[in-house]
Amino acid sequence: MSLPRGLADFEGVWRLHREIDFVDRDLPAAFVGEAQLTPQGTGLIYAESGQLTLGNAPPMRAERRYLWAPDPAGIATFFDDGRPFHTFALDASSEATHDCAPDTYRVAYAFHDWPAWTATWRVTGPKKDYTMLSVYTRPA
Repeated sequence: MSLPRGLADFEGVWRLHREIDFVDRDLPAAFVGEAQLTPQGTGLIYAESGQLTLGNAPPMRAERRYLWAPDPAGIATFFDDGRPFHTFALDASSEATHDCAPDTYRVAYAFHDWPAWTATWRVTGPKKDYTMLSVYTRPA
């Protein structure tokens, strides 16, 4: 089994498909787009963009950005304003947590099918209760 060795393995364009499952409501939600990881300094700028569909509402443009940096444990991620987000290892599977009181964000990364990989988020809090599965693949 091949696994990513470092930041350079993520550089470039990834197709991104995301399903969001809200535990407390029947609202199908999906995101389809791409993630571009571009070198900046010793890290990568992670920028995703695409179309988010919530239920029967018209699709809307959605974007987000993070900074990925090398870390002794693997890869450290930061919000685009520089605040720490979480760190994950480059093992076959890796888990991390981000506490954003009153909510908790738990992520499980899986690299079993590298270069395809997934990030599964479980988000809980007083007003949040959902699972979000993001699947990343290289364009053909």
